[in-house]
Amino acid sequence: MQTNLADFIRDTPDGLEADAILRKCVHCGFCTATCPTYQLLGDERDGPRGRIYLIKQVLEGAAPTARTLLHLDRCLTCRACETTCPSGVKYGRLLDIGRRVVEEKAGRGAAAAAWRAALRAVIPHPSRFGALLALGRLARPLLPPAIRNRVPAPAPPAGEWPAARHDRRMLVLEGCVQPALSPATNAAAARVLDRIGVSLVRVPAGGCCGAVSFHLGAEEAARGEMRRNIDAWWPHVEAGAEAIVVTASGCAVTVKDYGHLLSRDSAYADKARRIAALAKDVSEAVTVEAKKLAESITRHASPINRPRIAFHAPCTLQHGLKLGGRVESLLAALGYELVAVAASHLCCGSAGTYSILQPDLSQRLLAGKIAALTRESPSEILTANIGCQAHIQSGTDLPVRHWIEALDGTLSRAG
Repeated sequence: MQTNLADFIRDTPDGLEADAILRKCVHCGFCTATCPTYQLLGDERDGPRGRIYLIKQVLEGAAPTARTLLHLDRCLTCRACETTCPSGVKYGRLLDIGRRVVEEKAGRGAAAAAWRAALRAVIPHPSRFGALLALGRLARPLLPPAIRNRVPAPAPPAGEWPAARHDRRMLVLEGCVQPALSPATNAAAARVLDRIGVSLVRVPAGGCCGAVSFHLGAEEAARGEMRRNIDAWWPHVEAGAEAIVVTASGCAVTVKDYGHLLSRDSAYADKARRIAALAKDVSEAVTVEAKKLAESITRHASPINRPRIAFHAPCTLQHGLKLGGRVESLLAALGYELVAVAASHLCCGSAGTYSILQPDLSQRLLAGKIAALTRESPSEILTANIGCQAHIQSGTDLPVRHWIEALDGTLSRAG
């Protein structure tokens, strides 16, 4: 694609990056076949190719409008288009640049800006989010069914966190909403890793990965959250921690991108690259010891009744981390029966705060995902990201949980 970027951005770092990405696009349109919003709306401007054109026009000097911003806001940032693209177009990074420029030039209404500021004031802060969630749960019986379903019921307790007793140590990202929504997830990961000789260490000074603020347009606030995590983890990294384990695939994508996101920060660039290199989705940390886990399951007691499960592969796992099939293969190797899930590449509609900011599209995507996941009557649904977990649970009575919790339960029953 030929480009002629406007003076305001041409020779800037963002302009140089955007220009290189735009020039890779060959207009083929393969991306539209896997774009969830294009499938729903049938509007070229609500597909990757159309959004690329909109961004290109703005970067070349065209004045964006509120409509331009709407088409970019409707993007889930699921990055299914990147998996499909034969030219390797880094659409997600181009979208980040485009959204920032369009928002600066077109602006948002006062109500929309205030709503986003309110989300930023709550979601990245575990104590605030936890307190509001507790209030919502108290009021849950009094709410209309449509609203009640969006307030998650109390989660199972975390259970015991193993003492740090192994020479091999990994750190864990605490996260922002997961401690309140699903406290058992990180604890289950700690117990599974303990079985294979790894101690998972909590670092209380850490917190939100920065993704929520970043994707709500508060990029400097997001980088502040990233720096805080780096500062919290760094002493442990210097002491020999071999990895940073992330149990939410959406957060893993962001932490693995710290090197890029902080590349212009001279004080943190080198540390950020090191942190990014150490970051692992929990599936990466566990898969290397799959044989040992399988032996642990089969060596003890009689065959365990493992239910038929449907696995929802989050977009961040398969398109962001490029780990599609990793968890499914691991679960199959450990004896789980996985049912087929149609159109498994499509987003469930959670996408961070998307389900809040674009509720109609999100609910349409959720309905399709629930139908695909339940078609073959599984007894439960497993996934790998807290946002997907909560969103899918709002649309079904089947239990929905992180796959690491299911594995932990199986191992516990095996003895």
